[in-house]
Amino acid sequence: MNVIVFNRKTGAARQFDLTSPACAVGLVGAALLVLSVAFFAGGLIGAEWASSKPAAQLAGWSAELHQQQAELTGIRQTMRNKLDQLALRVGQMNADVLRLDALGRRLTSVAKLDQRDFDAAHGGGKAVAANPVSAPATAAEVPGIDGELDRLGSELELRERELVSLEAALLTHNLNQSLLPQGKPVDEGSITSTFGQRLDPITGRSSFHPGVDFAAPEGTTVMSVATGVVTWAGPHPAYGNLVEINHGNGYATRYGHNEKLLVKVGDTVFKGQTLALSGSTGRSTGPHVHFEVLRDGSVVNPSTFINRASRGSFVASR
Repeated sequence: MNVIVFNRKTGAARQFDLTSPACAVGLVGAALLVLSVAFFAGGLIGAEWASSKPAAQLAGWSAELHQQQAELTGIRQTMRNKLDQLALRVGQMNADVLRLDALGRRLTSVAKLDQRDFDAAHGGGKAVAANPVSAPATAAEVPGIDGELDRLGSELELRERELVSLEAALLTHNLNQSLLPQGKPVDEGSITSTFGQRLDPITGRSSFHPGVDFAAPEGTTVMSVATGVVTWAGPHPAYGNLVEINHGNGYATRYGHNEKLLVKVGDTVFKGQTLALSGSTGRSTGPHVHFEVLRDGSVVNPSTFINRASRGSFVASR
């Protein structure tokens, strides 16, 4: 089979014998090339079409959206748990404020402080009282948690200042109480001679007795009835071995007729501290403790100060 091809420009003709081996190979190669190009192009078009299917894209987006929703739910739960914990902490702080108020009131009452003095001490001029304190909040009720925390911070700062003032007032009250003579110089022992006029046991004549005598076997512990500084610790013509203590504010006390002294001049002694052991030195007819109280250099009746201890004055232990 022959194929004749004409050239339009030159008009020349060319003849191809399709049955020849060379022509057959060329035609087969051309056919294979066309098929290869068509297959490759079809593959590209098919892949692009598959990737551009709306259903496939929607399925991918839906899976991603579900994952993000799950993450958001987890974040919300974490934040809710933290807010619940924070709300609980706020409630605890509110309770602490109330407890501080109750403690301040109780200490003021127990110490028998004048409430007006305490108010002046912390500068408020008002009674110690809690501002309205809200109940513990929940996570759904704390959009203004920062404001609540600021309020509680201010509340706690105020209570701290008030308690510092109360502590200072208690220390001052305690110091004043410890410096004021009160109580007996011996734990046990009846009064054998009172303050005032009496018959002198040595002369038998009426004379003034400037103190109170307590019966006390020799060697009985003699204690200070108030805090102060020792101004005399030694022999005295009338009182034998004498201890005298200056308590400030014009008060002084004397403890006479001791067998042995356990302090010296210049010592600071505290209420209840042992000063001496009782005896019968000086003008004495037997072992006992002579107890005097002086105010601005003049003797006063010790009975007032002895009885004061039974009224329950508040003095913190040292």
